Amino acid sequence: MDSYSIFIVEDDPWYGEILEYHLTLNPEYQITRLTSGSQCLAQLHKRPQLITIDYSLPDMNGKQLLQRIRSANPDLPVIFISGQEDVGTAVELLKMGANDYLVKDDHTKDLLWNSIVRIRENQRLKQEVEQLREELGQKYEFEKTILGSSAAMKRVFAIMEKAARTSINVSVTGETGTGKELVAKAIHYNSERAKKPFVPVNMAAIPADLLESELFGHEKGAFTGAIARKIGKFEEAAKGTLFLDEIAELDLNLQSKLLRVLQERELVRVGGNEKVKLDVRLIVATHRNLAKEVKEGHFREDLYYRIMGLPVELPPLRQRDNDVLMLAKSFLQEACKTNKLGPLQLSNSAKEMLKQYPFPGNVRELKAVIELAAVMSNGQEVTADDLHLNTVGGDNFLLSDAKTMKEYNIGIIRHLLKANNNNIQKVADILDIGKSTIYKMIQNKEIVLPV
Repeated sequence: MDSYSIFIVEDDPWYGEILEYHLTLNPEYQITRLTSGSQCLAQLHKRPQLITIDYSLPDMNGKQLLQRIRSANPDLPVIFISGQEDVGTAVELLKMGANDYLVKDDHTKDLLWNSIVRIRENQRLKQEVEQLREELGQKYEFEKTILGSSAAMKRVFAIMEKAARTSINVSVTGETGTGKELVAKAIHYNSERAKKPFVPVNMAAIPADLLESELFGHEKGAFTGAIARKIGKFEEAAKGTLFLDEIAELDLNLQSKLLRVLQERELVRVGGNEKVKLDVRLIVATHRNLAKEVKEGHFREDLYYRIMGLPVELPPLRQRDNDVLMLAKSFLQEACKTNKLGPLQLSNSAKEMLKQYPFPGNVRELKAVIELAAVMSNGQEVTADDLHLNTVGGDNFLLSDAKTMKEYNIGIIRHLLKANNNNIQKVADILDIGKSTIYKMIQNKEIVLPV
């Protein structure tokens, strides 16, 4: 049973004894009775969790004592108990940070009991929130959040660390499925804003006519259906981070309004006149080439320079060397746990197939492939036959993103081998190349044939 330390500061011994007896009916409460403000201050090092104070003490009044307590511990709950019903004094003390003000009468004991219960519940909730935030911070440590040991990812981690140490705007670019929101979260939860909100907004998922209200909020009656004031995402992210995903989808009219908000560091809700000051860190993301969008007139140049800040470019999975296997093993463990499966390993043939496949859908595609393979596997390991790459990524190798000539050659040969039951001679004849070219690729493990 956890004890809860309470100081009772009361110069009337009889009344102090009554309060102590009443509170000790809860065996969790550990009571310390004190008779003066100086005694209370001298024992604050014992770290009480709550203090009740008689406003009229022999050596100082309650206001003076509260000021001294607040200087030592701004978060320590304080309840005042006074023999006089002075509304002005009560209001002043509550403004100074007192948690409650009770008048001595027949109901004081019960009111005190209820007040302590409320304060303890608020302390418990606050502690849970702090614990969750701490867990989030640990969860989003860079190397734990975004697996990868390739040179490309080490460069990304170095830039993310710089971003986390500052409040500069950040722009995250990369192909679809590379994990842009995960990067944004990791930067936020490792920054000094970690205890404040992280508010994500997918610009492409919100209709254009609703986006202004969604971002900046609106006042009651601003338009048909606006039955109450709505706080926008900028205000929700106060002192935290606003993540605008797919920023390139924002139309030009809203781009100008966003630019004004970022320049002025304030906004006006739709249908309102009040200016709302902002303290928000902005992180944006897109899979498009924003510089190209600017050249083509689809994106404002002044907004581009305002939001670009510190650029973080995520490499596609095909440029991350052996990270694909590290990620695959992690996803496999996760899939086994989620689906209550026994432990599974990746077979050598599965590993080679994963290393060869270009993954046009990047990390998102890899995760989907591994989750399906875990469910489809019949043994203690995932084999190449369990990897349904075509059903997710497709065999349309030539339509995926730009690759080297060697990657195209490997992809074409893989496709034809599969279509022709791995008949090497037939594929060589179709492509008008020697069989030795294909055998060399197999020997170099650039192509893996099913065992």
